[in-house]
Amino acid sequence: MNENLKRAEIIVDGVVQGVGFRYFVIRKAQKLKLKGFVQNLFSGEVLTVVEGEKFLIEELFNEIKIGPSNASVTKFDIQWSEYKNEFKNFEVRY
Repeated sequence: MNENLKRAEIIVDGVVQGVGFRYFVIRKAQKLKLKGFVQNLFSGEVLTVVEGEKFLIEELFNEIKIGPSNASVTKFDIQWSEYKNEFKNFEVRY
């Protein structure tokens, strides 16, 4: 298996719900050909679970830390783990 393939869980907080954040993430992730999902959490945070090349996930993370123009990201975290090949595409989960 390609050791450059990774999985990451990214959580962001701030003004990240109701501002098109999930659709911003899905557009960026699909452009980078990453797989996984993004969803709002009841806590007001947004969770992204993503798999793919580590450098592409890092590129997505850099975009997520900024977010779309209406968002205001105040906290962010990324947790790395082993690639599981769990996803077929990138989607919004509800």
